[in-house]
Amino acid sequence: MRPLVQGVLVMLMAVCVFRPADEASAQAAKRGTRLITLGTLAGPIPRAHRAQSSNLLIVNGTHYVIDAGDGVVRRLAKARINIRDIGTIFITHHHDDHTAGLGTLMSVAWEENRTQPINVYGPPGTEALVKAAVQYFSMNSEIRIADGGRSIPIAKVFAGHDVVPGVVFQDSNIKVTAIENTHFEFHKGAAAGKFKSYSYRFDTPDRVIVFAGDTGWSDALVELARNADVLIAEGNSIEERKQAMMKDGRWQAMSEKERDGILQQASHGHMQPETVGRLADLAKVKAVILTHLSYRQPPNTDNYSPFIDQVKKNFSGTVVVAKDLMEF
Repeated sequence: MRPLVQGVLVMLMAVCVFRPADEASAQAAKRGTRLITLGTLAGPIPRAHRAQSSNLLIVNGTHYVIDAGDGVVRRLAKARINIRDIGTIFITHHHDDHTAGLGTLMSVAWEENRTQPINVYGPPGTEALVKAAVQYFSMNSEIRIADGGRSIPIAKVFAGHDVVPGVVFQDSNIKVTAIENTHFEFHKGAAAGKFKSYSYRFDTPDRVIVFAGDTGWSDALVELARNADVLIAEGNSIEERKQAMMKDGRWQAMSEKERDGILQQASHGHMQPETVGRLADLAKVKAVILTHLSYRQPPNTDNYSPFIDQVKKNFSGTVVVAKDLMEF
């Protein structure tokens, strides 16, 4: 294991094992639960140094992907994960920074001669999303079959499933419980109640890991995270998001109504670090991992230590800011 920042390792030892994923992936068959943060950037604008939201759980050698933002396939490749081994995917919601890499992931798995079904679970609209991705890649599928080497159409391999809150999946390794969170609760008019966003709790034989996803505060999320070993939550700053939009010109191009809307979304559909700390404290989780990180302005582009300090105002446990391909 490579040397780690002194202090971080000490904090993590009681909760989780931490090492760069590309060093550890040869141990894929190892028993137990491994979490790899594949992509750690909030969207929608891509950045060079981080992929967008995606995580990988490996439980007793079985792979589960949670969200599939842009760059997920490259991160899986860098982690030395055989994409053909991925058979189960969970989507928290349908913003593109959580789904833009899904079609490519599906296509690459098919190109790698995956013949067993790949099931994608998520809020209403997931089935339609998967069908659309299959349609997008169907011409490539037909050409590859004509080229030789493949005989099963891509549509035969993938299935999307719209699930409702509750226990949404269970096998010999995991039980997955979903709640509807508040990411879209502020929607009004025709959109009110139309779109759903989920948080997930994964109970494995040795750990409990909760993915809050993009969400504001809710008592239901506190209960979902109750006594979890790890809470995966977003690192979000409303003011820095605004400054980023001003710098790249998006803010100036918006109407006043659009500006009000984006600030409403940022304040009601997301949690600030202090709120994450309060939630973690009430739920009595052991550790918080911050991901889905909002863009910071130079010269602090990749320095998220202030987010840790803000979480710790309300939470005394371990707090780590994730980078792509960290393992816990």
